[in-house]
Amino acid sequence: METLRQALEQAETRKVAIGHFNVSDLVTLKAVFESARDSTVPVIVGVSEGERQFMGVRQIAGMVRNLREEYGFPIFLNADHTHSLPSAMEAANAGFDWIVFDASSLPFEENVRQTKAAVESLKSIRPDILVEGEIGDIGSGSEIHDAAPDLLKGLTSPAQAKQFVQESGVDTLAPAVGNMHGLLKSMVDGDTKKRLDIERIRAIKAATRIFMTLHGASGTDDNDLRQAIAAGMTVIHINTEVRIAWRHGFESALAKQPNEIVPYKLLPQVVDSVKQVVTTRLALFGGGQRVHPASA
Repeated sequence: METLRQALEQAETRKVAIGHFNVSDLVTLKAVFESARDSTVPVIVGVSEGERQFMGVRQIAGMVRNLREEYGFPIFLNADHTHSLPSAMEAANAGFDWIVFDASSLPFEENVRQTKAAVESLKSIRPDILVEGEIGDIGSGSEIHDAAPDLLKGLTSPAQAKQFVQESGVDTLAPAVGNMHGLLKSMVDGDTKKRLDIERIRAIKAATRIFMTLHGASGTDDNDLRQAIAAGMTVIHINTEVRIAWRHGFESALAKQPNEIVPYKLLPQVVDSVKQVVTTRLALFGGGQRVHPASA
């Protein structure tokens, strides 16, 4: 079975991106995995500190590992937005493939210092684990917001990105390039879309020559995502769209079966609702990157 690093290398060579979808229960995990298998593309599932607290660190690691082993399929696990070293080390010890160590709210120098220390500690546990660092401001919370933060103040510069990568030793970088966590109400209604600074992405890629991740991609203009991938983004994060699909699927199931109380009779409609979102996004991100049929 290929490693996450190998999957990222292949994606970069083919100029496609791997989809990353946050999960917080078996329903979303099932939907993401089935969508990836149907699409025959690698996939990454992420769990934030809150999602890990709900699901259990070792429990989600065990479920993803079992799926990968049983089906021989490249599904990888990321400890998304981890803000403390103990939490990061817990995920590394549990077998996560990737850790996002997020100290982006701190001053730049302190972010570099803490991220470097995290890289060294995590690599001492498992040299093969990937560690991501984040710089810039993309807001917080994969939720529906009333207003957007002033993202222009927190955009990542190519020079800053280069310094951060060189001094911290990260494997992957999450920059701020117009992306934002969560959605605005106008985005949920489809009236507006997030727009990305494509030239900034291209410049950061040229300066760092590192794998890059686009966080907060829900609600982003499709053509901007295509251009971002072409400019150097290797992984695209989707969370809020998945959560909205979960909610809509559950509401629809209850409306159709108002007297039903059996979870496994209601939840398949939630799986289908989430799969529609994930499958559409995978087609946009990873066209042309296919898992060999013998592995799928």
